[in-house]
Amino acid sequence: MAPLRNLERTTSSEVVFDELFERIVRLELLPGTKISETEIAKSFGFSRQPVREAFTRLSNLNLLLIRPQRATVVRPFSRKLIANARFVRTAVELEVVRCAATDRDTSMDADLKANLREQADAISSGDSNRFHDLDYQFHRLLCASAKQTFAYEIIAENKAQVDRLCMLALTSKDAMDTLYKDHEILLQALFGGDAETADQTLRTHLDRLTPTIEAIYTTHNAYFDE
Repeated sequence: MAPLRNLERTTSSEVVFDELFERIVRLELLPGTKISETEIAKSFGFSRQPVREAFTRLSNLNLLLIRPQRATVVRPFSRKLIANARFVRTAVELEVVRCAATDRDTSMDADLKANLREQADAISSGDSNRFHDLDYQFHRLLCASAKQTFAYEIIAENKAQVDRLCMLALTSKDAMDTLYKDHEILLQALFGGDAETADQTLRTHLDRLTPTIEAIYTTHNAYFDE
């Protein structure tokens, strides 16, 4: 998936970071799971230095909790961190869709349409992992369409804080279909230059997370640190 970078991986640290990022966001590594720098280095056949660098990056994204003299663990969910991440993402992405609605790069239209078709295919086949990847791509393409490609890294970093939690709820066809329909309406608004509808659609899209977060807090409280 490697959602935070557009360039090919060039260093051992980036290889480790990409792999662990994906496993954490997909909940292959659950909150609270102990993770060993030595064991990860051995599994990749790398020295500990690139693993340490990857751990530091993941810690900076609040995905790992590095505790001196104690085991490093996958960071538990935090409602405070999730709220902070949602605030930043909303502020940035609302401006992205405003830019796209008023002065988009039309060369990205075909890619956005193709992405939407692939989302529909993923829903039809019940492939939630594929849909998750396409969701990241969709938001990256929105930034490119808005001529604000730098904004994607900010969005992706904050999106990751929420997405790993939402993987607990994204396995149903209905959940994926709801997000797909939001994407479809948003794209129609952008192509029509309707900034107001694009703004409202994105707000609705992001606000859907609120009941999901509260429901998961109730059903999976052990994964939270508060």
